[in-house]
Amino acid sequence: MPHHRLLVEAAQASTSKPLAPATLAVHPSVVTKPTSRNQKKQQHNRERRLAAYQIVMEQISKRITQHEVAQSCGLGIRTIRRWIRARGFPERKLGNRKTTVDEYSEYLEQRWNEGCHNATQLWHELRARGFAGQAPIVRTWVRRRYGSRKYRTGQQPSFHSPPRVSPRQTAWTILKQPEDAGRYLEELCRRSPEIAICASMAREFVRIVRQRDAVAWKKWKEDAKTSMLASFAKHLCQDETAVIAALQHPWSNGPVEGHVHRLKLIKRSMYGRAKFDLLRLRVVNAE
Repeated sequence: MPHHRLLVEAAQASTSKPLAPATLAVHPSVVTKPTSRNQKKQQHNRERRLAAYQIVMEQISKRITQHEVAQSCGLGIRTIRRWIRARGFPERKLGNRKTTVDEYSEYLEQRWNEGCHNATQLWHELRARGFAGQAPIVRTWVRRRYGSRKYRTGQQPSFHSPPRVSPRQTAWTILKQPEDAGRYLEELCRRSPEIAICASMAREFVRIVRQRDAVAWKKWKEDAKTSMLASFAKHLCQDETAVIAALQHPWSNGPVEGHVHRLKLIKRSMYGRAKFDLLRLRVVNAE
């Protein structure tokens, strides 16, 4: 991708500029460090429990019995009773589960204070001391114990990784145009007029397909010959009759492709196990 470096530079420029409070949001792929997957899962589970708790308390306030509430909400009767006794939404406590790494906590503490903050290096050293676990266990242990301490003490990471942007992500962002990616797209189009023209033509092609605007196809085809979409337009023109038919008629070969997929699925499930007569019976009698 010849413009990959340009994408990274545009992402860095769009995040380095000060933003007003109303335009603080940026493209998800441009933010410095997103929330971890585990934290997102915990937040999602909490919101789901909170919604269930509110429904239960609302039904209890309407004098509905606990057994009826449990059946309607799909919860256990003990959960209902525990929520009622709590007199408020019970937050889950994050317990510190013991792991096999705890046996080497003193050594890890010593090595951390000596300046070794590489979890993989620590794992190799523990393996030499008889540790039988794998590297992810050590990384998780180090992250839980020291992950936020570095930022609380004001230390900065030893390196700065550039924002992660890929051509595929940028292509979808150009087509969808989310509100939080406005700064990134503006910076990208400012740095490369060629990409700006390509983005405009891509959006126009999507509009032609969605609105079935067969009249605009001819002009788009001619304009695309001198743009970055020339190769894409060339392949479309090789079967231009089908493209025009798709824009003018409402029919689709989707049902045919669906039946072909179903037949192939049945055939592959019987590969090497039966002959054609049984395959025919399964296809004919399939619901």
